[in-house]
Amino acid sequence: MTESSASPARSGGDSPRGRLLAAAAHLFRTRGFERTTVRDLAQAVGIQSGSIFHHFKSKEEILRCVMEEVIRFNTLRMEQGLAAADSPRNKLLALLRSELTAINGDTGEAMAVLIFEWRSLTPESQEYLLDLRAHYERLWLDTLAEAQRAGLIAEHRDLFVLRRFLAGATGWSHYWYRPDGTLDIEKLARQALYLVIPE
Repeated sequence: MTESSASPARSGGDSPRGRLLAAAAHLFRTRGFERTTVRDLAQAVGIQSGSIFHHFKSKEEILRCVMEEVIRFNTLRMEQGLAAADSPRNKLLALLRSELTAINGDTGEAMAVLIFEWRSLTPESQEYLLDLRAHYERLWLDTLAEAQRAGLIAEHRDLFVLRRFLAGATGWSHYWYRPDGTLDIEKLARQALYLVIPE
C-alpha cells in the first residue's frame, strides 16, 4: 500500500493498529475480503498472526474498522471544505472535490473496500456504518437543498435522485480517471459541477 493511501488509518498513525488497517485496505481491495487471510494481514505488517487479535476480535472487525475510518476521515474532509466555502455553488464544488479526492486519491483503496465489500459485513456492522454514512449523505442533501433555495437547482428536481446520480458518477470515476493525466482533481470537480449547475 502506498503511503498516501494509508490515510484512513491516520487515527492510529504508525501504530500497529494503524498499519494493520492500512494493510487491510490494500489487501481487501486487491485480493478481496474472503481471499485475504489473517496470515496475509500479519505478513503485510511483519507480525505473528496471533498478534492481530490483540487489536481486533476478528477479520470482519478489521473490515468494519477500515470502512468506519474512511467514512469518518472523508466526512471530516467534507465538513472542512464546506466551512471554507463562501457560497452554495462553492459548497457543492467543495463536496465534489472532496468526494473525487476520496475515491481517486489518498483513500481510494479504502473507499473501494467500502463499496465492494459491503456484503461481507455482519448486519450489525452494516447498521452501525449506515448510521455514520447518514451524516455524510446529510451534508450532501443539505447543501443541495441550499443550492436549490438559492435558485441554482430547479425546484422540480428531486434532490435525493440527483444525489444518487452524483454518487454513481463520482463512484465510478476511478475506472477511467487518470491522476497523471491532464485533468487534475480540481478540474474534474468543476466538470462534475456542470451535472448539478449547468452553465
